[in-house]
Amino acid sequence: MARILINDGIHPTGLQKLIDAGHEVDNFHISKEELPEKLPSYQAICVRSATKVRQDLIDLCPELKVIGRGGVGLDNIDVDYAKSKGIKVCNTPAASSRSVAELAFAHLFSVARFLYKANKHMPEDGANEFKSLKKSYSKGFELQGKTLGVIGFGRIGQETAKIGLGIGMSVKAVDPFIKNAELKMDINGQHINVPVDTVAMDEMLTTADIITLHIPFTGAPVLGASEFAKMKDGVIIINAARGGTINEDALMDALNNEKVAAAGLDVFENEPTPREDLLQHPNVCSTPHIGASTGEAQEKIGIELADQLIEHLS
Repeated sequence: MARILINDGIHPTGLQKLIDAGHEVDNFHISKEELPEKLPSYQAICVRSATKVRQDLIDLCPELKVIGRGGVGLDNIDVDYAKSKGIKVCNTPAASSRSVAELAFAHLFSVARFLYKANKHMPEDGANEFKSLKKSYSKGFELQGKTLGVIGFGRIGQETAKIGLGIGMSVKAVDPFIKNAELKMDINGQHINVPVDTVAMDEMLTTADIITLHIPFTGAPVLGASEFAKMKDGVIIINAARGGTINEDALMDALNNEKVAAAGLDVFENEPTPREDLLQHPNVCSTPHIGASTGEAQEKIGIELADQLIEHLS
């Protein structure tokens, strides 16, 4: 039996699995100020994006055996250092893929048909300005036939591509680790393999109508001023990956000069206090980092995380 701290929450199904396996589980949040004092009595900790497990904290916890992350990225954990101390590090890369992909497309549908603007202005002005609002928001576009550029073709990027292919888009994927890509899709009850073009970044930047990011933050933006300059005029940018993957100053410039027609953003550089000028930009559709926040994804995350903890603590 091990003591496990669930510091950022877990689905009840996952929690019950841990309890049924005989572990002592504390399912409450300990602040970063108190963690150095209290974490040393635990053998495992589960976090989401809110809690950081860095080298200095790891050094204080000689009994720590497992660090679990409910979600895709591991940028809030000093993974290599933890492993050098013999600590297992695990996450749940597959559990939330569909939910994040669907949110990326929710943003895309919203900006394509001005839903984020109409939803604000209709309650305020719809009764008196219906005709003018209709005229203002009658210049949307269909996604069928458009080219979707996908930066990062892991699980989430592939799920996003499947949705795009399903509605008639063409897909160009950029991923240095993948040269030939095929997606397994279920179409009218038939399982088929669909090839996907994997191209260099510059080719994607110059040809994509919509660009969506599905990569971790590795210390520097992937899209900055030079990348925006190569894009088609009026491109749409979607980011439901990680804050910092886009240079937000460059994005603001591209929005202001209409190189970027609109952006759908679920993640930001300075979470949880993103910059107000970006949030308030008239051509930005924003959500508060909710890509994996569906009931289905949370249950799958909880189950997958509990299974890994049970295995590593056995």
